[in-house]
Amino acid sequence: MPVFLGLDIGTTSTIGILIDSAGAVLTKAARPVTLYADHPGWAEEDPQQWWDNVCALIPDLLQDSGCAAADIAGIGVGGMLPATILLDAQGHVLRRAIQQSDGRCGAEVAEMRAQIDEAAFLAQAGNGVNQQLVGAKLRWLARHEPQVLAQADTVMGSYDYINFKLTGVRAIEQNWALEAGVVAVATHQIDPAQAEATGIPARLLPRLVAATEVLGHVTPDAAAATGLAAGTPVMGGAADMIASCLGAGVVANGDVLLKFGGAVDILTATDTAHPDARLFLDYHLIPDLWMPNGCMSTGGAVLNWFVDTFAADITPLDGSRHKALDALAAQRPAGSLGLVFLPYLLGEKTPLHDPDAKGVFWGMTLSHDLGHIWRALLESYAYAIRHHIQTFAEIGYNPQRFFVSDGGAQSDVWMQIVADVIGQSLQRLSGHPGTCLGAAWVAAVGTGAAEWDGITAFTQKEALISPNAAHRALYDAQFAAFLNLYQRLKGFGV
Repeated sequence: MPVFLGLDIGTTSTIGILIDSAGAVLTKAARPVTLYADHPGWAEEDPQQWWDNVCALIPDLLQDSGCAAADIAGIGVGGMLPATILLDAQGHVLRRAIQQSDGRCGAEVAEMRAQIDEAAFLAQAGNGVNQQLVGAKLRWLARHEPQVLAQADTVMGSYDYINFKLTGVRAIEQNWALEAGVVAVATHQIDPAQAEATGIPARLLPRLVAATEVLGHVTPDAAAATGLAAGTPVMGGAADMIASCLGAGVVANGDVLLKFGGAVDILTATDTAHPDARLFLDYHLIPDLWMPNGCMSTGGAVLNWFVDTFAADITPLDGSRHKALDALAAQRPAGSLGLVFLPYLLGEKTPLHDPDAKGVFWGMTLSHDLGHIWRALLESYAYAIRHHIQTFAEIGYNPQRFFVSDGGAQSDVWMQIVADVIGQSLQRLSGHPGTCLGAAWVAAVGTGAAEWDGITAFTQKEALISPNAAHRALYDAQFAAFLNLYQRLKGFGV
């Protein structure tokens, strides 16, 4: 039976998985990733670390599974987007990747809005003028690091870079290109003039590939570095949240995935696209479906920062300081005694698109302790999710069935808070490894070994997490306070 390798180039870790086409996970492994924030609002990572992680993971996966490299019939790579990586003509990385959560480009976004007809751009590109556009990053580089941009030969994303290292082929996958702002949704092709208008020199754009397209094969050099077999086919790949949605069974109108990784994502499947500047628009992996979505700048990354910065000495529970804090939060009342947190430590993306937004605790008194503060952190992301659901409804989407995935979804306390705040039951899945599974299934479909719906064999539904109706009125009031606090502080001190 053929085996497929899935790789997830994530914000907080690089993950690898080996699966077969019958629904079995053979093995899975991960390596941590370093996030650099050298200045306020910055978020950078080192692509070489991603590649080093891949080179370390693959031998472990092969050894743990008992598979030979020749057993791998195809490779799919997923990753966060749209990270911005620049290569020179020789294929060397010119600087750290500027991450999708990076908030340094406020001035450049304002410049773009002054130059571009936003309504026309939204209709043409499917996404609005905001800090997510890769052109904003390149405008910043042109202003602050012109010597780097002058050396650049190619711009690409996180999983595109790993594909390049594996195959030697420079290409960009369709969803990276769509969110980067270079694809015309009417033609599904790169529009050079559109790219130039945002600030991306068209000369930097390599060819566009579909997710399941075989873009190349593992080179002898990559085989030597990773332990893979030379000649193994590599697919175009997949955006992390889209791959995760596929694995979660988000395949019908109204299905929603809440993805609790380094950032929090909310995505819904639909057969009709309504471009709206408040959200992002992506392609679903299944043909003829779209996936409008929101992506917050942070999520697990802020929880990890808080633990490392303020709770390093807390006694772990079951080996985890996060679990110890969850236990404290479970003993504190809903609403955290009026404590409200704005989780905008890297600005905020959807639906605010405000790179200057800041993190704020409001309402703190001598009655609050570490448990209240941790609960307020968890509640803040639930309020932000509710803000997105409200935005979906205003646009005309009808979110109905909610799945939850990734590391944060394993927190019972956090998931109960989310269910209570949004007033919806949450379907947690057992056996869903996240993005890496979807990436591996892209390889299975791309090589003709599987159909899209076969991925449901990998996951089972756990008991629904139902909302506690007794908390509804309190959380309605807290949600209103959350929205009001941001509006009152918007622009303050900037």
